[in-house]
Amino acid sequence: MRDPLLIALYAFLGAAATGLAGAAVLRLIRRRSLTASLAVVAAVGVVAMLAGTLAVAQAMFLSAHDLRVVTMVVAMAAVVSLVTALLLGRWVVARSRELTDAARHFGDGGAFSAPAVPATAELDALSRELAATSARLAASRERERALETSRRELVAWISHDLRTPLAGLRAMAEALEDGVAADPARYLQQIRTEVERLNDMVGDLFELSRIHAGTLPLNPARISLYDLVGDALAGVGPLAREHGVRLVGDRVAPVPVEVDGREMSRVLANLLVNAIRRTPADGTVAVAAERAGDGVVLSVTDGCGGIPEEDLPRVFDTGWRGTDARTPPAGAGLGLAIVRGIVEAHRGRTAVRNIPGGCRFEVTLPAARG
Repeated sequence: MRDPLLIALYAFLGAAATGLAGAAVLRLIRRRSLTASLAVVAAVGVVAMLAGTLAVAQAMFLSAHDLRVVTMVVAMAAVVSLVTALLLGRWVVARSRELTDAARHFGDGGAFSAPAVPATAELDALSRELAATSARLAASRERERALETSRRELVAWISHDLRTPLAGLRAMAEALEDGVAADPARYLQQIRTEVERLNDMVGDLFELSRIHAGTLPLNPARISLYDLVGDALAGVGPLAREHGVRLVGDRVAPVPVEVDGREMSRVLANLLVNAIRRTPADGTVAVAAERAGDGVVLSVTDGCGGIPEEDLPRVFDTGWRGTDARTPPAGAGLGLAIVRGIVEAHRGRTAVRNIPGGCRFEVTLPAARG
């Protein structure tokens, strides 16, 4: 029983010494090619066997003939192991280089295309992850392009909308200053109107900046949609009468919601004003609210005639106004963007779709608990 234990001890010591030496070599070449590392691993296995054998032979447990036979077998195994390791290393390195080239391509702005040649499970998983990352980057670039386009349109529209009233204010102020105004009272009233319009525009810009910065203060409270819609309809009643538009709000369920009453009133006001201005005289703007699953759907339907299908995804974008025929002279393309921002701040969502003769804007909000 003593000899087998000694043989195992000597074999272990010889193999352990070889393993430690191999670990040191791997640490030194850790930044080198994978082929070299695989060759070292294969060499460690063979040399560990040989070292253990020599240690046992040195202790006189093997005859000279047996030692030569074992050494020859180990040598042949070493040749085959090293050749196999080199071939495997070259194959893995080739697949890795193909993956690197594909990753470099999508890093330069292109789309990632995984190599068609089969690879190891780890490289295949890395390819799938890179493909998913490439898709996310492409979507991000598309959003960035859309956002940049929206910003340019907003700057263009705001510049136009500011230049027109400012030019009028300047002309009226000069006329009053020079004493050539035929009706000073009318000029002063017009100046007040233009100033209020500019103030509303600046207020919208400030509100939108707070939404984009994520600093919009909300004070949620339990409110009935029936009361919220009733107040909003009363607020836009004069504008509807001025445009000859009929307001309908008889399909509003008294569903409770937890929202900021002031901000949600602004959402309804923006949607209703938008609908009234785009609905022809003798048309109808209808408001409805109903429970849908775990949420509440608040909708405003107008008679605008519809929005082109290609423009529907951009309706809530900042600065979007649509066609000239649908653009009111005082709009800056901020109202619906503010609507979306406020609704999303309440963890809700907005949508728009065409219906026969008009559009239906929908706001989905979480229902109040309890």
